[in-house]
Amino acid sequence: MSQRLNEYGQPIGEDVPDWEARQSPSRNSMQGRLCKLVALDTSSQASSLFGAFNADKSGGLWTYMPVGPFNTANEFYAWMEMACLSTDPLFYAIIDMGTGKAVGIASYLRIVPEHGVIEVGNIAFSPLLQKTPVATEAMFLMMQRVFNELGYRRYEWKCDALNSPSRQAAERFGFTYDGLFEQAIVYKGRNRDTAWYSILDRDWPLIEKAFEAWLAPDNFDADGLQKSRLFERIAQSRADAPGPAATAGY
Repeated sequence: MSQRLNEYGQPIGEDVPDWEARQSPSRNSMQGRLCKLVALDTSSQASSLFGAFNADKSGGLWTYMPVGPFNTANEFYAWMEMACLSTDPLFYAIIDMGTGKAVGIASYLRIVPEHGVIEVGNIAFSPLLQKTPVATEAMFLMMQRVFNELGYRRYEWKCDALNSPSRQAAERFGFTYDGLFEQAIVYKGRNRDTAWYSILDRDWPLIEKAFEAWLAPDNFDADGLQKSRLFERIAQSRADAPGPAATAGY
């Protein structure tokens, strides 16, 4: 495709026809088959969340988070009370439908409705949530709200470049690596080089299809083990797609 030029012979971007600023995400719940996400609420979730996070015996759950670790329930509750009032980040608790308990948190942040850009972050999966289909569905539900309900153009994932599990998760969920921002943040008294990832609206239909196929009950055997991997399904969807989407990814 040839580059557009303006009347001065300068290259310019493609038009975005009829673009209007998007709405900010609401606190309304997001319901799936395995989990639901609800607005963070101290009175109904603090005890179960603290218990779930306390199941982390490695001590590494909060290393790459801007907050924590929380040594006492009161410390955690005090943070939750502040987080519940925030609109950016906008926090949700992840409820496991099997137990009815809150087992993790995630948020939307750096919300820019006028440009249709939004980030997912402050993701804390307790040991009860890590490496489960529940965690995957929670991320999928947040994506669906951003693209299907709100019509955003760009969904971002950022993390400490040294946080290998977070980088692997971003790639598994279909995010494309955008680059490294060195010395981007100082947190907990140390430097953070930030790795940037994104999903664009043009790639979302393929990624959504792969998530739906992976989350389908028939993708799991009688023991609950996956028959196919999400990363493989997303890669195959991209490979099968005509045009630019076929080359998107990693």
